[in-house]
Amino acid sequence: MSDDKYKDLIVYFNGEFVPWYEANVHIFSPAVKYGASVFEGIRSYYNEEQGKAYLFRLKEHMERIEFSQRVMRFAEIAPAGPLCEATIELMRRNNFKISAHIRPTVYLDGAGESSARSPIGQFITAVPRGTPEKVKKGVRAQVSSWERISDRCMPARAKANANYNNSRYAGIQASIDGYDAAIMLNSRGKVSEGQGMCIFMIRNGVAVTPSVTNDVLESITRDTVIVLLKEMGIEVQERDVDRSEFYDASEAFFCGTGWEVTPINDIDGSPIGDGKPGDLTKKLQKAYFDVVTGVTEDTRGWLTEV
Repeated sequence: MSDDKYKDLIVYFNGEFVPWYEANVHIFSPAVKYGASVFEGIRSYYNEEQGKAYLFRLKEHMERIEFSQRVMRFAEIAPAGPLCEATIELMRRNNFKISAHIRPTVYLDGAGESSARSPIGQFITAVPRGTPEKVKKGVRAQVSSWERISDRCMPARAKANANYNNSRYAGIQASIDGYDAAIMLNSRGKVSEGQGMCIFMIRNGVAVTPSVTNDVLESITRDTVIVLLKEMGIEVQERDVDRSEFYDASEAFFCGTGWEVTPINDIDGSPIGDGKPGDLTKKLQKAYFDVVTGVTEDTRGWLTEV
């Protein structure tokens, strides 16, 4: 997508609200040279009937970016509170009447080398983004030959930009091979996650997802889905998952801020169930979208109205 579509947007950049093209990071910063930065993906959903926009689980996302900064050993920490306030103000200034995707980032600035720990910079972008068609139709997935990074080499539970080179390889290969998405295995050969999203299967009426000790990002959407499934009366198991279990799954889906709840129709060319979005997945999707758009009463404090 061309940047020209964003040219009229406002960006929060190091304490100020500036035009899109004025938010620049120097080419010699550790963020550019080494990917020394952490980020979050947050969704804002616009409810046309109510005329309101809702940020979904803003506080939890900003608390995780604090955690990611500590894992990355930043000497300074951008705290969650001011980042939340800046995000709300950014949304007000951009005045979206459509759903949007927000990306707060904290990065290592200056002219340091790979071991630098300060100074930090921060920015928040917000761009219009609706729900993609694949969420309705489902996707074809490939078990990738690229192994998910291990906690012994790079901590996957931190949402660090450099980590995403690992999943980038898997996603590109899946696309080249004619698939829509990749499923990554960890160093023990167990299912980990997709290329930037978590994964669930329905097997014998039970929802199964890899545990957080399988080199997954501790996803906020994953947590949301677990809560909703349990409220629907579905047992949820968080455990080691073998790839061969997909052959016995009646349904499967990815979940994440960007992927929302996306059905998986087949894996490696083998259909999941009858090869189309399953009834339970569609029921979960409705519950999820009713929550994030404010149709369902927010009893958990997950929504921040803008």
